Amino acid sequence: MNPDSSAPTLAHAAEIRRRNIFADVGCAFWKEEPSLRDALFLFDPESIREVYVVPNFISEGYFTQTVVPRELELNGRTTKRPNGQIWKYCEPVGNHPAMTELLLKRAHEIAPGVDPAETTLLIVAHGTDLNENSAVAAKREAEKIRELGKFAEVLNVYMEEPPLVSEWRTLTKTRNVVVVPFFISDGLHSYEDIPELIGIANEKSTTPSHAARGEIFRANPYRINGRSLFYAPSIGTDPGFADIIVEQAQNSC
Repeated sequence: MNPDSSAPTLAHAAEIRRRNIFADVGCAFWKEEPSLRDALFLFDPESIREVYVVPNFISEGYFTQTVVPRELELNGRTTKRPNGQIWKYCEPVGNHPAMTELLLKRAHEIAPGVDPAETTLLIVAHGTDLNENSAVAAKREAEKIRELGKFAEVLNVYMEEPPLVSEWRTLTKTRNVVVVPFFISDGLHSYEDIPELIGIANEKSTTPSHAARGEIFRANPYRINGRSLFYAPSIGTDPGFADIIVEQAQNSC
């Protein structure tokens, strides 16, 4: 539905490949090529003896616990193939402790100079009834940042379950509100769904171009009812994710 969905993953893989840490670096996707099933045949077992699978997902959930293991025929954290290749299933990137620092960095980048004492940080996740763990990561990060006392308020909000991001006007009281989508990539949710839910969507364009979609992040701050709202790109577009992917692989050694 959106070609930008795979862009951060491809970019992070290219950066890791440039560093020459591993013999090879590949990507596989659920709804794009190469597919997760294709990944079973990406690496020559004669030259590649170990494969580290790092789920580029924000949280544990349906995809990391069910879809990826099923499609890659994984039977636990370590799987030995009939050809002798060892596949190690790593923690998803969203479980890495550096997520907290990246969220703070993104919030400060998008709203430089605002008084933290007059600012609320909203960490926006999807929320779903497919797996209760899908909302856990955003809640965990909100609690960790709240404990640091960096903002007047820090809230985890969701698109499809309470507390709803669409109710940000009543959930927050500060003059400044910073909204950071806790997603891997900028796609339909960050370009269109969340802007519509928080009231900053461009109603004149129903099918905005790539450049127009990017403008949504460059029009900050949005003045709404006398308050300033700052809207950030998805956290997964941060270049720091390349470091996290490498560390998740190394942590499973």
